[in-house]
Amino acid sequence: MRADFDLSREVALVTGGGGILGRQFAHALAEHGARVVLVDRDAEKVQAAAAEVDAHFPGRVMASVSDITSPSSWTQIEEQVDSAMGPATVLVNNAAAKSPNFFEPFETFPLEDWNEVMQVNVTGAMLGCQVIGHAMARRRRGCIVNILSVYGVVAPDQRIYEGSEYEGRAINTPAIYSTSKAALWGLTRYLATYWGDHGVRVNAISPGGVFSGQNETFVQRYSARVPLGRMAERHEMCGALVYLASPAASYVTGQNIAVDGGLSVW
Repeated sequence: MRADFDLSREVALVTGGGGILGRQFAHALAEHGARVVLVDRDAEKVQAAAAEVDAHFPGRVMASVSDITSPSSWTQIEEQVDSAMGPATVLVNNAAAKSPNFFEPFETFPLEDWNEVMQVNVTGAMLGCQVIGHAMARRRRGCIVNILSVYGVVAPDQRIYEGSEYEGRAINTPAIYSTSKAALWGLTRYLATYWGDHGVRVNAISPGGVFSGQNETFVQRYSARVPLGRMAERHEMCGALVYLASPAASYVTGQNIAVDGGLSVW
């Protein structure tokens, strides 16, 4: 392993740790030497994810069942991590919510669902930065990586979704998803300048569409819009994260790496 990508000095905290990307991120960070804390409000999922990583990298991972939309939860997370592994030096804001009416049309999208998604995708990340990022700034060392989406950068092509399904349900990319991810990009840039002189780097990753069981219609339509001609695999998001969390990116802040197969180039 190149020393530039050695994460053995890092304690990484990953929200949404029980999800599709959270598990992959944890594995990649641990593989490069980091100690990893997976945070999720779904106890079953996050504990299973931690056990999965621990089987490969014993003693390097722990699970925290927490609600990131609660300020007091973040204080408890910080105390828990400090006690078990030492201060967090990497914060990965990966958690994202899907409300009960997530795929409703824009015109009838319920306000309560809008607020619920914003609370997790944006406010939860903000609260994490307030607590964990502030502690990093006090120590003058650390990095934050916010997980956005290509649809926080460019608008979705609505034509992709005709006949598209996931687990037997018609799908789309709702306005709340694009809006929340664009907001998180704004927070990324703000904090990059706010904490730059305190040794804290703040960057973002914008994944393109990751295959997770979408029907063939969606896969074909989406892939036709991508220069590389296919959807992403889960592990393909990890290289950018390891890079941004590592000493190799010591002079990189306020940036957004689009891992989207070229979709945002059009």
